[in-house]
Amino acid sequence: MEAANCAEVKKNEGVLQSMKALVKFAPGDGNVDILEVEEPSCGPAQVKVEVAFCGLCGTDIHVLRDTFRNYPPVILGHEFAGTVAEVGSKVTGVTRGEKVACLGATTVTCGQCMYCVSGNFIFCAKRRGMGHGVNGGFTRYVVMRPDQLYRVPADLPLEEAALSEPFAATIQAVTELTRVRIGDIALVSGPGPMGLLCLKLLIAEGVKTIVAGASGDDGRLKAALRFGAAAAINVADQSLLDALREHTDSRGVDVAFECAGHENSVRGCLEALRPLGQYVQVGICGREIQFPIDQIFYKQLKVTGSICYTAKTWDRMMKIFAQGRVRLNDLVSAKLPISQWRQAFELVETKQALKVLMYPE
Repeated sequence: MEAANCAEVKKNEGVLQSMKALVKFAPGDGNVDILEVEEPSCGPAQVKVEVAFCGLCGTDIHVLRDTFRNYPPVILGHEFAGTVAEVGSKVTGVTRGEKVACLGATTVTCGQCMYCVSGNFIFCAKRRGMGHGVNGGFTRYVVMRPDQLYRVPADLPLEEAALSEPFAATIQAVTELTRVRIGDIALVSGPGPMGLLCLKLLIAEGVKTIVAGASGDDGRLKAALRFGAAAAINVADQSLLDALREHTDSRGVDVAFECAGHENSVRGCLEALRPLGQYVQVGICGREIQFPIDQIFYKQLKVTGSICYTAKTWDRMMKIFAQGRVRLNDLVSAKLPISQWRQAFELVETKQALKVLMYPE
């Protein structure tokens, strides 16, 4: 299932429509800017979506810095939602004007390997996702296969629907790969968007949850308390283990979600867990780290990695949205046009915002 990257910049040819897009136009650190690109046409087996909002993710930062594999020229952005603008002649079950969330991770897959067949498409060797492998959502229009679109409830704002991709990743980590239930005590280490989404799900499950952060996380830790965390610990100011003793009667936590992708956070989670506890790796460290692996042995811990999601996860997410028990609107702290992308990236890199959305112009 092939998909092309962005066309060459059009210079007022008077035939094809153009649109503004945030493009990684060449390999290397940087090489990102707003360009005029050709508006995509909708094929007979495709659906054209007008983007309402696209979330800024840490992966976009890595593409900017060239520390995540990418294939320029390519339009950035993979966390987006919008409205169906055009439906191909061979497509059924999709109606123009419908509000949809977009699953961009499966834009290119082989469809035949054991991972594709089992629904674990994220591990397909030929997979390319939107925003780095093929054109993404930091623009006005995208074209997609109909199976990549999920109709969202009519009362769900598109700002919240744009958080579907990271929300799905945390749904897999918290509800599908981890045995966690009311009465447990959980630690979420790293109060970024992924950590706070984990927190929201754990609170909805009735799990007492403690959130830990580091220097620069004060604003995000305050948000964790607003969202229902039992405690918010800044490890720059106090010992994580000392603080946890009070909340766990010195037993340790039952499950720890590592969402910071930092060596110290990994160590803290392992040390905080009780014997027979569960460790879940949600964050990306991006480099080799040292950690006390004997903690896994001596405590007989269950260790799980959680990357992305499956199509079944998205089905579950739509049910969660429909029930309305978990709302995401308070995670959005800034909405900016794509022309202000530098300001948006700075807000994320400096931890001045929770979740930043950008919209087309």
